[in-house]
Order: sequence, then structure tokens, then C-alpha cells
Amino acid sequence: MNSPGGEGAEVVYALRNSSTLARNVLEAIGSEGQIMRKYYQRRLPEDPMKDYYFIHRLTGQTQPLLVEYGFIDNANDSKKLQNDLLDYVEAVVRALANYGGYTYVPPEGSGEYYTVQKGDSLWSIANKLGVSVNELRTLNNLTTDTLQIGQQLKIPGTGQTPTPPSSNTTYTVQSGDSLWEIANRFGTTVDELKRLNNLTSNTLQIGQVLKLPTTTTTPDENATYTVQKGDSLWVIADRFNTTVDELKRLNNLTSNTLQIGQVLKLPSVPTSPTPPTPPTGEENTYTVQPGDSLWSIANKLNISVDELKRLNNLTSNLLQIGQVLKVPGSSNNEEKPEGTIYTVKSGDSLWLIANRFGVTVNDIITANNLTSNVLSIGQQLIIPTSSNQTTYTVQKGDSLWEIANRFGTTVDAIKRANNLTSNLLSVGQQLIIPA
Repeated sequence: MNSPGGEGAEVVYALRNSSTLARNVLEAIGSEGQIMRKYYQRRLPEDPMKDYYFIHRLTGQTQPLLVEYGFIDNANDSKKLQNDLLDYVEAVVRALANYGGYTYVPPEGSGEYYTVQKGDSLWSIANKLGVSVNELRTLNNLTTDTLQIGQQLKIPGTGQTPTPPSSNTTYTVQSGDSLWEIANRFGTTVDELKRLNNLTSNTLQIGQVLKLPTTTTTPDENATYTVQKGDSLWVIADRFNTTVDELKRLNNLTSNTLQIGQVLKLPSVPTSPTPPTPPTGEENTYTVQPGDSLWSIANKLNISVDELKRLNNLTSNLLQIGQVLKVPGSSNNEEKPEGTIYTVKSGDSLWLIANRFGVTVNDIITANNLTSNVLSIGQQLIIPTSSNQTTYTVQKGDSLWEIANRFGTTVDAIKRANNLTSNLLSVGQQLIIPA
């Protein structure tokens, strides 16, 4: 809790990290109705190169956040913290899951969620999901009918989740592959591939074997479902991977009202989806989904926002649901550089990054098809392999001094190459060793 004076939530992030996660967390808290003040970094006055807070300064290569949910000495915040703190905390969990590429699972018994889209109203959402406006108001503790794009509303339902795939096939990563291209080729999503393979980043290695989702348990031609207490058309459609409109058409329904015990026909689904034809040109397309933003799409496809805007001649960050965007694709004749993926941080420049990895500025410009030296925080760069560096996996008992001595370099050079802020190492940690 914060004090004294002020109102709303704040998030403080480390000097070594980008603002992305802090912003996501603050926006998630804001979607639960709390005032969003700011996300920021704080420096130690006597040494501005260091973080002010111990939680940032002494935690190594992590992304620690200091989250202050509200001001305990503010009457409005005090009331919110008593009534809504668990909702704020759950919003942070949701933001962390989404940032890490994991499927967010709401707490047991909390029902399903709907993300407010542009043009939505309580009435249109209630009508779409087959529930009443009063149910939505009561379940979400709404005191007004005003909604925010991206706000998550609890939906009355059973809280059950679909059964995950029961078996898998595999795919071996080839030169030039990306998670997005593989997901598109096999009719799945980047998030699903990362979940299935316990991936924490979008980086792939040539020869890496990935599990692929196969068939889920899907309704056959004569499948039916008996309506249970708490069901809505939206909950049933979501559970069986179909739409409310399709359920209404199949069952000749003229409204969204259901009766407990009512038997619904379910649409048949092919038992084995046919993978789409791999792209053959230099560009592919992506259709904007509810809740998408340029940042989320760029992050999903492992490219930069600037690249997306350039490809599509966009002059603003506004998107429309259903809008078709050009995205970089793979070409069978295209040779893509191999190397390390590096995410641009606050204060970075091409010269600093090149110096850190023992390559030249021109090497990075060529590998990433850059047209200028301007970088964006969060932008991902391919760092081409250099003959002046190698990688080393930390073993039990290792120290930076011993490793530096072993490879004929210095502790400072290793810390600079790996952006380390302390001498602490973890067994299994991979270090870049400069010449």
C-alpha cells in the first residue's frame, strides 16, 4: 500500500527492464476499476546507475515489480482496498500469465470472462452472451453502465474448462522458422505452442523438437449437450469451440434464453484439422481479433510495432476487429540470419548493443534490415553470431572470476556482455563470453 497522499495504483520496474510488463500490470489493475497513476523507474540518489529499491537492485536477471495497489490514507482507495483488493491481485496474475504466453485460468468458481471490445455496451454484451444486464451488473459490482475497452467482465457460468488435447505430434525446427510461422502452418496459436512446450520466450533453436497439438475431444455428427444450471449460450459455445450464432442456427433458437435440462445439438467438427499450406510469398496476413493491439500482435509474431506499421502504411495505432494486416512471412528462397535474439532496453543504442555482443553496428543493421539507427524499447533484434564470442553454461561452484580466468577475459567484460548488475550466478544460466 502507498502513502501519504494521492489516489490510485502505481508500478515500479527495474532499470535493467523494459516498461512492457509494468504497463501491462497497471492496465490490468485499471481494468478492475482502480485509478491508474503511473509506471516508472526510480534511481538511487547516491548512485543513479542503481535502482532505488532493494527488490530491483538485488534480484539479478529477473523482472521484479513493486506494485502499489492504492493509498491506504485515501478514503476512496481504503474502501477499494477493503472490497476489491483480491480482484486487483487477480488482475496482476492475469497480466503476468498473458505476458509470459501462458493460458490464464480464473480462480475456481469465478465463472468465465469476457473482454470488452470497441463499440460494446452492457446491453449488447448481455444479448451476445445470453445473460441479463442485471446479472452482469451484479456479478461485476458495476455502479454505472460505463465500460472500458479491454475491461474483463465475469460471465455467469459453470467455471468448467475444455479438455486439453490428449495426444501430440512433433515438429523439428528448421532454419528460418518462427513460432508464428509454425503455429500458422499447423492451425494452432503461438500461445498454445508455448504452453505445450513450456516455452518462456519466442526464441527457437534449429533442430529443436516441438510438441504439436492434435485432435481434441470434439462433438460428432449426432452430439448433443444438456443444459446445466448456470449455463449460457456463450459458455456452451466457448466450451465446444463454436459460436453462439451457430448454436442458435443449429437449434432453431430465436432468443438466448435456455432452460435447465434443454437438449442442444452441437455442430460436428472435423476430427483432424488439415494444416494450411505453408506461405510461399514474402508476406502473410493476420486478422485482428477482439482485444488485439499493435503491440500484442507484434509481440505474438516476434516483430516490432514499427515494422507492422511500415508494412501496412499505418499512421496511428488504432485497429479495427476483422482488419487484415500484412505480416512478414517466410520464403523458401529467403535466407534468414542466425543468432541471438536481444530485446532493446531503455538507454540502448546500436553501438552499445554491438559492443556488448562483439559485433559491428553494420552486422546488426544487415541482420535486421534496419533503415536507420533509431531503436524502440521492447524491439527485438537478431544479433548475428560472432567469432569473437562463445557461450558457457554455468556449473555448480562457478563464479564470475573463475569463468573469466578460464576464458582469458575479465569479470567486467562478462557482466557487460550479459547485462549483469551483480556477481550472482545460477546453475544452468547461459553466459556470453566475449573475446
